[in-house]
Amino acid sequence: MIGMLATQSSTPIIGEVARVLGWLMNAIFAFLSSAFNIENIGLCIILFTFIVYTLMIPLTIKQQKFSKLSAKMNPEIQAIQKKYKGKQDQQSMMAMNEETKAVYRKYGTSPTGGCLQLIIQMPILFALYQVINNIPAYVISVKNTYDALVTGIMSTSGYQAIMEEIGKGKNVNPDKFDYLKVETIIDVLYKFNSSDWANLADKFPNLSTVIEQTADKMSHMNSFLGGINISDAPITNLLSVAILIPILSGLTQWLNVKLMPQPQTPSNAEENPMANSMKTMNVMMPVMSAVMSFTLPSGLGLYWIAGSVFRCIQQLVINKYMDSIDLDDLIKKNLDKVNKKRERQGLPQISASAKTNVRSIETPIKNVAKSQDNKQSKANETSQSVSTGKAKPGSIREKANMVKQFNEKNTK
Repeated sequence: MIGMLATQSSTPIIGEVARVLGWLMNAIFAFLSSAFNIENIGLCIILFTFIVYTLMIPLTIKQQKFSKLSAKMNPEIQAIQKKYKGKQDQQSMMAMNEETKAVYRKYGTSPTGGCLQLIIQMPILFALYQVINNIPAYVISVKNTYDALVTGIMSTSGYQAIMEEIGKGKNVNPDKFDYLKVETIIDVLYKFNSSDWANLADKFPNLSTVIEQTADKMSHMNSFLGGINISDAPITNLLSVAILIPILSGLTQWLNVKLMPQPQTPSNAEENPMANSMKTMNVMMPVMSAVMSFTLPSGLGLYWIAGSVFRCIQQLVINKYMDSIDLDDLIKKNLDKVNKKRERQGLPQISASAKTNVRSIETPIKNVAKSQDNKQSKANETSQSVSTGKAKPGSIREKANMVKQFNEKNTK
């Protein structure tokens, strides 16, 4: 038996997260196989996606709490930006930054308040895609299905050139992947659709029996709802039920976007180009999802559908929860946390009713400018005193003045 797994992601952070998610995927597959005698990759993808998104619910709630606060803060922040519009001098820029920070402090949050959740979520989502896209690398039972065939292929003289030629059509470029490794051969075989197995049998006629057995086993694992082979792209058979995959992918993505809370934006689109970009992206995402699901293996489309369906259900629940949250209570809780932290640091407390005091912000800025002017003035005075002031007898300053006077006298 071959003891190595197919190629796992080696990307920093994403690779580590993918290994954790791969362990979960393997556990789900093993549980379904032992408890219900079900070995189905499609069902495993759906359950796996639901579990991972469930674990990310706390991050989603935190992110949407920040969005709710942002809707309250944005009018004040936009007013500050409008106030300093067109002013590029240092004093105005410093004042605008300080006033903006004061608004965030008043609501007990920060400009990066919604970024942390996204920073945590992104590696998880990328790792999730890596696991779905290369299941044999993480699910031992699926990988073991290829063992006998890979052993036969690698025992055949000249196999490397044959597999490299096949791999070129599967985006497993021989310039980047080593075809002397077991993992690379499994990577190529896992990308096979229904018609590729017949081509492999023509290339390795002595392995026709084991090829047929492996193809049947993978067809059983990849069969979903009786008529969809998740290794095939819907574009390869427009008359099959698999054509529903891209349609449902685009539809569920569109529904997911509609259920998401939309940020309040000014009526003048020119004042908020970011809002226009978001609107365009919300339209394009469902279209892109449908197009990609049409051309890629149905398993990836199934993953996108499962994710969108779960997010739709999740969003309905979260929307009800967010509607029940009193914004003033949320601000108060945030302020309590901030004030406890400031108390430990020996800083003054922030009041929920605090107003941005422009005068108090401008004063230190003016003091900085005044201090710089004073330093320059003192430097000028020092320079003047060196050139005209009296010096102590025998000092370097006296000698410098004597040299200066001598030079001035001789140049006349």
